[in-house]
Amino acid sequence: MAISEFELFKVEAIAKKFCGDRNQHFPPEQLFIDYKMEEQTLYILEVRPKWNDPAVKTELFVAKFTYVKKDKIWKLYWQRQNMKWQQYEPNGINQHLEPLIQIISEDPQGCFWG
Repeated sequence: MAISEFELFKVEAIAKKFCGDRNQHFPPEQLFIDYKMEEQTLYILEVRPKWNDPAVKTELFVAKFTYVKKDKIWKLYWQRQNMKWQQYEPNGINQHLEPLIQIISEDPQGCFWG
């Protein structure tokens, strides 16, 4: 089952704030941090101009958060070089989204921003 409207509103507010805070550090024509929601999954992504055609934008996934409604928890994933998602360890599970957003912001293991 998908996230309720109330939960979706809350998640989108958190994602917008995170992306807005990150975007203050970069010129928007070079890098833009954005998010996508698909059912109970939130993706954080980088949007950049294509290297040989700046008019074309490319998207690179940075992090994935999946809400498990029956357990009322969020799980954080990072994307490996082979493009497969792997659950973030340690502390990649939380009842609240904000601590997991903080993990990708600080990126202590270099999984999200390189």
